[in-house]
Amino acid sequence: MIYTFKEFSTNAIFSIGNADDLRAFKTAKQCELFTFIWAKLEAVELIIDNVPITVPANSILALTPIQYLQYINGKHAIVYQFNREFYCIKDHDQEVSCVGILFFGNTNIPIIHLDTVEQLKFDTLHEVFIDELETEDNIQAEMLRMLMARFIIKTTRLLKAKEGITESPKSSKVDLLREFNYLVEQHFKTEHSVSFYAEKLFRSPKTLSNNFAKLNRSPLQIIHDRIVLETQRQLVYTDKTAKEIAYDIGFEDASHLSRLFKKITSISPSDYKKRLKTHS
Repeated sequence: MIYTFKEFSTNAIFSIGNADDLRAFKTAKQCELFTFIWAKLEAVELIIDNVPITVPANSILALTPIQYLQYINGKHAIVYQFNREFYCIKDHDQEVSCVGILFFGNTNIPIIHLDTVEQLKFDTLHEVFIDELETEDNIQAEMLRMLMARFIIKTTRLLKAKEGITESPKSSKVDLLREFNYLVEQHFKTEHSVSFYAEKLFRSPKTLSNNFAKLNRSPLQIIHDRIVLETQRQLVYTDKTAKEIAYDIGFEDASHLSRLFKKITSISPSDYKKRLKTHS
């Protein structure tokens, strides 16, 4: 059974599925969502960024939205997926953020092995996830984010302890995408041009664009999407004015941020704020 949570105010999406959901990846394609694949009773065979990967039984694999996933074989898996708006819109410590060790902060493909004790802990956490997905109230979103934060903290701890980390051949293109996303997370409030990040990566802007050619978004779109995500976060979780938010994200003229926000979301920041109040 697939459980899906959606939140209008932030465009957040979170879902829990099973191995049947992986069949959508019989042909390699981008994950587009942050993804955890938990192999339960047997191994799951995948191809990640053109590299064959076997996720052993009782292990969890972490993937970023930019990675290409192809499902080969394996049953009895649990699949957690969420977008940036679900988890990354909240403030988190760097290690468990959307650019933490599990995701863009790790150049290898992280596979976390669960011993018998950890299996029981994660089984319990999974049951709480399901219970919360079946409980619809005005704090459901916050509860689900707290549970995902706990899930990420637990898997990060295991990864840091180097329990069952699987090394995989590095792909220069994948590493470049990870580094770019990591730099954007660090500098998006002050640096809005592709040239800044290209210089940091010792690449030309054209080289960056060529490396992103197979993605649905260009380097500039990734920068803009991150700016808009931060704008949404502050509109939802703070009482700042549009002008204050614009200044915080590096825009001297609030109208420039407003135009960018409307271009990507189809509504202005002020209208977005009004909708939040309407749906609260």
